[in-house]
Amino acid sequence: MKSIIISIGDEILIGQVVNTNAAWLGKELTAIGIPPERVLTIPDDENEIINEFKAAFKKYNVIIVTGGLGPTHDDLTVKSAAKFFKSKYILNQKVLKHVKHIFARRKINMPAVNIGQALVPEIAKVLHNKTGTAPGLLFDKKGRVLCIMPGVPYEMKYICKTGLFPYLRNKFAKRITRVIRQKTLHTIGIGESLLAEKIGDISKIVRKKRDFEVKLAFLPSNYEVRLRITAIAKTELKAKKLINDAVLLLYKKAGKYIYSDDESPIEKTIGVLLKKRGLKLAVAESCTGGLVCSKITDVAGSSDYLSDGIVAYSNEAKKKLLGVKSITLKKFGAVSEKTAKEMAEGVKRRSKADIGISTTGTAGPTGATRGKPVGTVWIGFSDRKNTFAKKFIFSKDRLRNKDIISKMALEIVRQQLTPKSQQL
Repeated sequence: MKSIIISIGDEILIGQVVNTNAAWLGKELTAIGIPPERVLTIPDDENEIINEFKAAFKKYNVIIVTGGLGPTHDDLTVKSAAKFFKSKYILNQKVLKHVKHIFARRKINMPAVNIGQALVPEIAKVLHNKTGTAPGLLFDKKGRVLCIMPGVPYEMKYICKTGLFPYLRNKFAKRITRVIRQKTLHTIGIGESLLAEKIGDISKIVRKKRDFEVKLAFLPSNYEVRLRITAIAKTELKAKKLINDAVLLLYKKAGKYIYSDDESPIEKTIGVLLKKRGLKLAVAESCTGGLVCSKITDVAGSSDYLSDGIVAYSNEAKKKLLGVKSITLKKFGAVSEKTAKEMAEGVKRRSKADIGISTTGTAGPTGATRGKPVGTVWIGFSDRKNTFAKKFIFSKDRLRNKDIISKMALEIVRQQLTPKSQQL
């Protein structure tokens, strides 16, 4: 069983719109057991669309198409599908009633052009779209299924969940002979190559046999590496066991660096740890300019464990707001181990928190001094037992550095709150 995802729209090709539809569809089709072999983006051009339909129909069991179903002149997908299948149009009264209802509910006079959204190819099965005006259209011919849907993500997802996916599961039930399941672990603070060296090829350890297979993909991004496990088996039970075996193996080999196995970002992970222990965190930021606090407060309920956040960018602010000593700044500078430690201690003391963390560094692209190149950062940590600071040297990209530093500050908190036995 093979599928292809075709996205239609000039706006995607020129980079005006990010194609999140293809990413979501790829994941969902894989879970069904009809993984996509190709993802294609084409312009709003009738000839291009028809040519790709012809090519896809020769090779794929399922062709998923998104985009170009609106009421304007540049929406050509339905017209192209009708030509490809040599089907005449019919006015679907149910769709027309739905479109009229949407405009009436909004108390807007419906433009005549919207009637066209109820004109559908006669051979198409209409997939109702409760969330918008354009329905999904499904064509089932010669054992192949082609489905066209709106490009609006929430509309496309609704049509898939309520119409397309149930249809595919029912039609291809006997032909879908494999269960494909995936799980992603998130790591931080270690590069892709070092991580790969630590882990090795798990497909050889979790043995590959004729009736099952385990694959591991390394997906690096901004000082993080996602470990995507794919298990292919004949039954759901076997696939889940393969996933669990692989997860245990990865924790054994690289548990120190794994901060999430449920798609949670690092800020949510530390939030759970802080809340579970009843601890309060305070943050002192210089080079990150409030980004650490911003990430923490992205999580609902963060007021339970975040007590304070101070952006002390200048040296005067560091002295006045955090109690950093003048002699420290004069002797060691703002970007130093001593300053980072005093910032963490100061914000913890001022806020009467259990933990204080701090960031100070040269985010770039300027600001380098002798012995302190661009990207030099100190992250401070202070709790009731100890105070320390760690040095890092990151890139010359300012915004990238701010993101990395913020994540690493949170990772240091996670490491201190995670028992060593759970990091092995």
